[in-house]
Amino acid sequence: MITVGLTQPRTMTLLALGINHKTAPVALRERVTFSPDTLDQALNSLLAQPLVQGGVVLSTCNRTELYLSVEQQENLQEQLVSWLCDYHHLSVEEVRKSLYWHQGDEAVSHLMRVASGLDSLVLGEPQILGQVKKAFSDSQRGHSISSELERMFQKTFSVAKRVRTETEIGASAVSVAFAACTLARQIFESLSTVTVLMVGAGETIELAARHLHQHKVKKLIIANRTGERAQVLADEVGAEVIGLAEIDARLAEADIIISSTASPLPIIGKGMVERALKQRRNQPILLVDIAVPRDVEPEVGKLPNAYLYSVDDLQAIIESNMTQRQAAAVQAETIVVQESSEFMSWLRAQSAVETIRDYRSQAEQVGEKLQARAIAALQQGADPEAVMRDLAHRLTNRLIHAPTKSLQQAARDGDGERLQILRDSLGLE
Repeated sequence: MITVGLTQPRTMTLLALGINHKTAPVALRERVTFSPDTLDQALNSLLAQPLVQGGVVLSTCNRTELYLSVEQQENLQEQLVSWLCDYHHLSVEEVRKSLYWHQGDEAVSHLMRVASGLDSLVLGEPQILGQVKKAFSDSQRGHSISSELERMFQKTFSVAKRVRTETEIGASAVSVAFAACTLARQIFESLSTVTVLMVGAGETIELAARHLHQHKVKKLIIANRTGERAQVLADEVGAEVIGLAEIDARLAEADIIISSTASPLPIIGKGMVERALKQRRNQPILLVDIAVPRDVEPEVGKLPNAYLYSVDDLQAIIESNMTQRQAAAVQAETIVVQESSEFMSWLRAQSAVETIRDYRSQAEQVGEKLQARAIAALQQGADPEAVMRDLAHRLTNRLIHAPTKSLQQAARDGDGERLQILRDSLGLE
C-alpha cells in the first residue's frame, strides 16, 4: 500500500501592532520608542518569539509600530503586547488603552495609509515614506523576513508612489518642520533679526533649516554629535557647526532653538536654559522640541520667558494647513482600498500554491513508485499488456482514493455544498 499525505499548510497572518500620536501623548510614546542603537537587539528578541516568522519595527517621533508575519495561534495579541511591554519595562495596564491592533487586510491597508501619509500628524507629509523604507531596510539587515511581509512592504512602496503621483496629497509644503518654522514666524515679526540654534542633523532638522534659510534668518547654528553630516547641511544653508558639548556655552545667543535628535535622554536641561536667560537679560527664547524621546526637559516650559513647544503642541498649527489636502486624501484613500484588496487577493492565492505543490508532488510520487513496480515486472518477463493494465488500474485507484473518501463523507454528512465543491474540483459535470 502506497500512502503519501499532504502536509498541513501553515496558517500565516499579517499583523500591525502599534501606538501613535492619535492614541497616546508624547510622554507615553517616548517610553515605547526603539532607538537606532537598540533596534538589532529588539528585532532579535522579537524574532525569538516562537510565533513570529518575520518582523519590521517602525519607530518615529509620532509612532512605534510592529509589522509581523506570524503563525496564527490562540492568545496571539496577548503574547505580543506582553513582549512589547516587557521589553520597555512597562505594565500592560499602562499601555493597553493606547495600543491598536490590525490583522490581515486591516494590517495591509494600515501600512499603506501610513506610508502614503494618510495617518500622519501632518496629512500627506512626505517624510514618513522614507522612514518606512528605512525601517524595512534596517529590519532586513541581518534578519530573516517572510516572503509575505516583504511583498507587503514592496507593494506598499509602489502604492505610496502612486498616491503621490495621482493625487495632490503632497502639493503644499506641510510638515512638522514646516509647522515649527511657521510657529517661529508667528512669534517673531521678522526672522531676519533672529539667531536659530538647530540641534541634530536628521531629515526633520534639514527641512527646518531649509525653510529658515528661505526666510532669510539672521544666523543659523547647527549642533550635532558628529560634525561631518552637520557640515554638509551647514554648507547648504550657510550655518555654523558646533558640537553638542558647546550648546551650554552658546545657548544664550539663540532666540529660537529647534531640536530633533535620537538621544534617549534630554540634551537641554532646565539649568542650562536658566543660565542662558540670565545672560540674555530675560529676553525670550522659543524652544521647539520635535524629538521623541524629548530633547528638552519639560520643566523648561515653566521658566519665565522660555516658551517650550513639543510635537503635540504643533498640532493646531498643522491643522490650519490641512484644508487643501482633504480632497486629495479622499482620492488617496480610494487608491489604498483598491490596492490593499488586490494585495489580499494575491496573498490568498498564495495559500493555495503550497497545497497545489504538495498535491502535485504526491501524485508524482505515486506515479514514480507504480512505474518502478511496472518496470521491475517487465524486467522479470511479465506480459507487457497485463503490466500496463495493472499499472493503469493501480494508478487510478491511488489517485481517486482520497477524493472518493471525501465525496463519501460529504454525502454521509448531507453536506451538499461541500459535495458540489468536490465535484467542481474533480471537473465533474
